Amino acid sequence: MIAESDDGTAAPGQLPFPLGDPPGDPLDDLLAERACERLVLDFVHRLDLGDPGSVAELFTPDGVWEWAEGDRTVRGREALRAYFGARPADRLSRRVTTNIRVTRTSATTATATSYFTIYRVDGHTGGMVPPRPPTQVGYYEDAFRRVDGRWLLARRGTFLTFAGPTDHLGSPQRQ
Repeated sequence: MIAESDDGTAAPGQLPFPLGDPPGDPLDDLLAERACERLVLDFVHRLDLGDPGSVAELFTPDGVWEWAEGDRTVRGREALRAYFGARPADRLSRRVTTNIRVTRTSATTATATSYFTIYRVDGHTGGMVPPRPPTQVGYYEDAFRRVDGRWLLARRGTFLTFAGPTDHLGSPQRQ
């Protein structure tokens, strides 16, 4: 049996359908998969190089961001805008996102998993930063919904495999 969350999407760690891709029109599948993959990439771009608060626009109005660790959940665009917009102004981050696997589950829904590695420091005032290990490594589980012809994130679950503190450039580097 497949576990579902309150919004009808798959619960974290669960597939929304039995193993094997659901049947669908190959071109529609391809277009949906590409649109959802682009959302995953736009998320990273906006956090690292754009306006972090604008990440909220990639979510449905009732979109959810959740972390398995610490039971942290942010629900709704306004809350998402405040959450991502509160990121420290002196934070420098770069995310490497790979292995994006999108599957269209219906005409208006899709799921994805992707891996991420995050390099991050606070206290950045410009210039190049000496190399350091990643701050976080993990994966995302995403549920997408097509709203008014546009694919958006309905839910993003974050699962950390490795994590450490964010270094502050004004402090000695942590080991």
